[in-house]
Order: sequence, then C-alpha cells, then structure tokens
Amino acid sequence: MFCRQLSNLLYNQIKCQVLRNKQPSRTVLSYSTVFPCVKHTVFQRKSRLNTFVSFIRHTTTKKAVPARGEKIVGWWLLGSCGMVAGAVVLGGVTRLTESGLSMTNWHLIKGMKPPRSEEEWKQEFERYKQFPEYKYVHREITLKEFKFIFLMEWGHRMWGRTIGVAYILPAIYFWRKGWISKALKPKILLFGSLLVFQGLLGWYMVKSGLEEPAKTDMPRVSQYRLASHLGSAFLLYALMFWQGLSHVLKPIQITESKLLPVVRRFAHGTVGLVFATALSGAFVAGLDAGLVYNSFPKMANRWIPQDILTFDPKWKNFFENSTTVQFDHRLLGITSALAVVSLWALTRRIPLTKRANLAANCMLGMVALQVTLGICTLLYYVPTSLAASHQFGSLSLLTIALWFSHELRRIPK
Repeated sequence: MFCRQLSNLLYNQIKCQVLRNKQPSRTVLSYSTVFPCVKHTVFQRKSRLNTFVSFIRHTTTKKAVPARGEKIVGWWLLGSCGMVAGAVVLGGVTRLTESGLSMTNWHLIKGMKPPRSEEEWKQEFERYKQFPEYKYVHREITLKEFKFIFLMEWGHRMWGRTIGVAYILPAIYFWRKGWISKALKPKILLFGSLLVFQGLLGWYMVKSGLEEPAKTDMPRVSQYRLASHLGSAFLLYALMFWQGLSHVLKPIQITESKLLPVVRRFAHGTVGLVFATALSGAFVAGLDAGLVYNSFPKMANRWIPQDILTFDPKWKNFFENSTTVQFDHRLLGITSALAVVSLWALTRRIPLTKRANLAANCMLGMVALQVTLGICTLLYYVPTSLAASHQFGSLSLLTIALWFSHELRRIPK
C-alpha cells in the first residue's frame, strides 16, 4: 500500500513539473521537489525498516553453543543411551520369563498404577484368564506367580515412561537455554519421535500375543513385531550414542594413509553386520528357535539340516521356520566374528590413535565373549541368565563397533 501511494505521488509530481516546464527531458528532479510532502514519512519508514532488519539479524544469527553446554548435552544423550540399554535388557528378561503378555491392556496414565489391594489383584488375574496365554501355557499358574510376571511387565513399561520423561524435560530445558545447536535440533526431534514410536510399537507387539493363535501354534507375540520393536530400540540407541560421542569426545585426527579409507568402510560395514545379527536374534527369540537344535557346531550331526526349506513359499523359511532362523543367526554370528577379527588385523597396518586402538582391541575381546555366550546359551537350552547376557552382549558389541567407527571419522578442516 505504501509503495502504491509513493508511485502515485511520484507520477503526479512529475506530471506537474512537465506541464510547468514543457520540457520533461531537461527537468531536474531533486528529492525535495519530488517528495516534499512525504520526506519525513520516508525517513521514518526507513528507520523502522532498519530496526526490523537488525532484529531479524539478531534472532537468526547462529550463536555458538558454550563448551560446557555442549558437554552437558552430550552426557545427557549418553545417559539416555544407558536407559535405552536398560530397557533392552529388561525387555529381554521380561520375554524370557514369559511375562510380556500378563498386562492385557494399555493406558498411558492409568497403566502407571499397579493393583494394590488383594481384590484388585484378583480382578486383574481374572482378566488375564480370558486370554490365550493362560488357557494354553499358564493354566496352572497361581496368583502369587501371576503377581511376579505382571510386575515384570509393569516394570518394563514404567521404565519406558521414565526414559520419555528423562529425555523430554531436559530437551526442553536445553533448547530454551540455547545449548542445542541449529544442526542438532532436527536430531533431537527425531530421537523424541523414535521414543514415542517405540512405545506404541511395544503395545502393537503385545497385542499380537493376545489374539487367539492357530491350532498348531502357541500364544506368542509376532516375531515380525518383536524384531521391529528390538530393531527400533537398537536404532535409537545407536543414533543417540553416536551423537553423544560427538559432543563428549574431542576429535583426534588420524594420520592419513592409503589403507585408512578401506578401514573406514570396513568398520561401517561391520557395524551394519552386527546390527543385522542382533535383528536376526529377535526372530530366534520370537520363534523360540534356540530350542530346536541344541548342538554346536553341527545341527543334529549335519552342517545343513534337512528341514531348512520346508515352508512354501520359500522366503517364509527365513522368517517363520525355526530351523532356518537359527541357522541364519549362526551364520550371521560367525560372519560378524570373522569381520571383527579381519578388521582388527587391518588396523594393525595403519597408525591409530590410542583411543582408536583401544576401541579395536575392546571390539575383538567383546566379539569373542559374545560368541562364547551364544554357544553356551544354545548348549544349555536357553537359560534366562545366559540368554539375557547374550542379548546385552550384542548391544555391547554394537556399542564398541560404533565407538571404533566414530574414532575413524573424517574431521572437517
């Protein structure tokens, strides 16, 4: 509107000047003659415009995050990683003790309060009796035994809610304080979204175990949903851990060599292989495939069992055939171990920093321990202590592999 008024005024002034002089080409137009009535208004508008531009520059200027704030944010992210790791272990124990289907409903707020009186416990127990797990698996369970499995599942859910509070509240505080950089803000929102998604996916997984199973099957959660639940937890953990390390550890430049890019790619591939092995372990757990062939290295005196491809279509064997799922997990585990050993051997040929060398050595030791735990879990028919340790070992191996890859990352000049 102001520009339109200004153009109209300019046109009228020039028209008057032309009519007066009859020589528009020779007319000399000064600011005071053309804009005598708006001179003050223009300067006032210009002053306001300069003030507005200064405000925009002030609010959009990239402020440097203080070093102390960056460290605190990094330790907060690593602390959140630790809580996610605790949820993974607690979830594994919950599954191994067959406690995951004891809570038959889900409420964000109401679910925070467990039964208190004996009458409330009896009502919860009667509700549990209406579902397939009680009918086909826990037919002889007592109220005391039900209390144990219920509290196991309740503890797992409450731990998940605690992670949400421990993440969201500090995130809001750090955001308002200016300790979260512009580049980190989308990642913080992504981590929060994954946390919410993880909780919803957990209930979606439990719902699959509350449905009536096929006549030839036992009531259990879907192995697909279990793998998705565990995989998203591992993904959230890995992203948080990497970002936390970037804030806490001071980068150290590694001397460039021809072999270093190869080692970097190999390290990233090893991380992916360890992740895939852990994901295949979720299918083993979902199908109770650890109980079908309890011998090593052969499976019932055969390197390749006869019933490995009995399902049709054939692709279903890799996700629904217990024999094939266990065989795949063995194969992936051995491949991961060989990859770690090969990666460690490659690192002996390049000059590494002390931290990177320590990470490589820890990775080698952890993969040896993880393979040992896996074999013992199989030979002893999946006891809870060994199976939970094996699951936590996979997360530990992924952690060290991520740490080693982080040490090898390129540092921008």
